[in-house]
Amino acid sequence: MKQLSKLIGVFILTFFITHEIVIFSDGLTDDNANFDVGVIFGNTVNRDGSLSPRLKARLDKGIELFNQQKVDRLFVSGGLGKEGHYEGTKMAEYLILNNIPDTTIIIDNSGNNTRATAKNFKRTFPHVSSVVVVTQYHHALRAKLVFRQIGINEVGSVHADYWEMRDFYSCFREFFAYYAYLIRYS
Repeated sequence: MKQLSKLIGVFILTFFITHEIVIFSDGLTDDNANFDVGVIFGNTVNRDGSLSPRLKARLDKGIELFNQQKVDRLFVSGGLGKEGHYEGTKMAEYLILNNIPDTTIIIDNSGNNTRATAKNFKRTFPHVSSVVVVTQYHHALRAKLVFRQIGINEVGSVHADYWEMRDFYSCFREFFAYYAYLIRYS
């Protein structure tokens, strides 16, 4: 029995490490194709209305995609943060300040989590066939999973150029979040 427990423990650890490697390799490999829409996931807007460095990095990546003509439109999604600001609105303001035409920006202020963002996107764009998600590298795999679950088959990702110590926790958390979404919504 002790041998079986050890074997199960080794299997679980190996499975976890393998999945973490997939999270890293998938998330750090940006898709270079053209997509119909870039979906930028929200994050913290500070109390003073300024963007957190993490959110700014996501938006800068979205600006890069738009300027390189990799996407025609940008869908910015987030909720009402505890700081008192709608993330989608603040994201759009930043994009407009950086010369992205407001007619190409779609604001979703009800995207409180990954699943809500995807569902809101699908309601807004029922016939769009390709998206690229713009987020942190550790979130890309799950974000792509969710968009495939709602019926969008061509889903790519690009990661924001921002790193922080919190990423270690986020990578650990994403293992469990990925399988929770996979089991619950498949």
